Amino acid sequence: MNDTELLAALLEAARAAGADAADAMLVRSGSLGLQRRAGRTEEIERSDSRELGLRVFAGPRPAIVSATDLDPAGFLRLAERALAMARVVPEDRDAGLGPEPPPPRDGLDLVCAAEPTTEALAAWTAAAEDAARAVPGVAAVDAVSAGFSRASITLATSAGFAASYVRTAYSGAATAIAGEGTGMQRDYDYATTTHQADLDPPEAIGRRAGTRAVARLAPARPRTARLPVVYDPRVARSLLSHLAAAISGEAVAEGTSFLKDRLGQRIFAPGVLVIDDPHRPRGLRSRPFDGEGVAGARRELVADGRLQGWLLDWRSARRLGLASTGNAARRPGGPPGPSAANLWLAPGALSPAALMADIGEGLYVTELIGSGVNPITGDYSRGAAGFLIRNGDIAEPVAEITIAGNLLDMFAHLTPADDLAFRHGIDAPTLRIEGMTLAGA
Repeated sequence: MNDTELLAALLEAARAAGADAADAMLVRSGSLGLQRRAGRTEEIERSDSRELGLRVFAGPRPAIVSATDLDPAGFLRLAERALAMARVVPEDRDAGLGPEPPPPRDGLDLVCAAEPTTEALAAWTAAAEDAARAVPGVAAVDAVSAGFSRASITLATSAGFAASYVRTAYSGAATAIAGEGTGMQRDYDYATTTHQADLDPPEAIGRRAGTRAVARLAPARPRTARLPVVYDPRVARSLLSHLAAAISGEAVAEGTSFLKDRLGQRIFAPGVLVIDDPHRPRGLRSRPFDGEGVAGARRELVADGRLQGWLLDWRSARRLGLASTGNAARRPGGPPGPSAANLWLAPGALSPAALMADIGEGLYVTELIGSGVNPITGDYSRGAAGFLIRNGDIAEPVAEITIAGNLLDMFAHLTPADDLAFRHGIDAPTLRIEGMTLAGA
């Protein structure tokens, strides 16, 4: 049996056990990873796994079971166990399958046929380590890693949906240390892509890690002030994560989001655009269908600064009297929940240098520490490190500081630069935010 046939057999077992509706997911994954430290390969790890999940409904009562045994002879017992659980759990009138979805989207280019050998990963990490160590001021290279993974995802529902897709991922990372004793500083760089050819060269990743570590030497602790804060792209994306959490249908339905009453209102400056697209070719979060079989579509969640919609799976959509937006994420052993796909904030018109040119005194943030966000009020307070900005230029490094504000105010006073690059599943360009509080010495 292929995986689609296996899930069909499992759904048939669920019907035989008395389920009113059911869906099933099978994920097979394999990975190869290598870590190098102090000039030698320290660890090589290869793993293969599979997980089968079955969700059943006894009327409005859902239950989920998972297993690693794919023998159809045990499917009826698995289904009976799930139904026994479903019959004793509380009712959930909003849970359930959606209508039969249309065929999934194709042409996303999520698979690269080239699988690296252990020798190739070793060569990649050696080159990255050499490049980091060659940066003047680097005292040591803490660790360098490279890896490959491949996953196949198959979903079938009793509403008639059955499809699968495969995705690959290639990754590389380096961490460098500069200075000595109590003055040591550490920084890193990494990249992940679906295709091997798109991965940054190891020399570039190693060099960036070393350069960043050296730049952080001898940090100061500036005075407390209210000033413009500029987020480096690698931390700017965290602001989009906070937005995604606030527009999750579950949070909106529960009333635990500071944006719950802001639909249709301007929450960003005019011109700001935020997009979610599950179908971006080679996207790290691209998928032909979501965890409930819905294809979804490219959506402007924020257009001209106005909030346009929520991230919805079927359960949260029903709670709000809406339809799924194709944003259900799940693992085989857990229920679906709303989540962004490829989420990004569109670039602006100014370069990062031009964005900072008129800042007499400001802060350029390269690292954030802790969570520090109240999802109900939007209050924001996070530990940070980075550099002061003086007269439009990046100046001395700073550390042991806190930046604070409120996300509604921060969004409203946010300006994007033009340097958007797709390096993660959530991406943003350099971002400038006016009037934040820096708590320092």
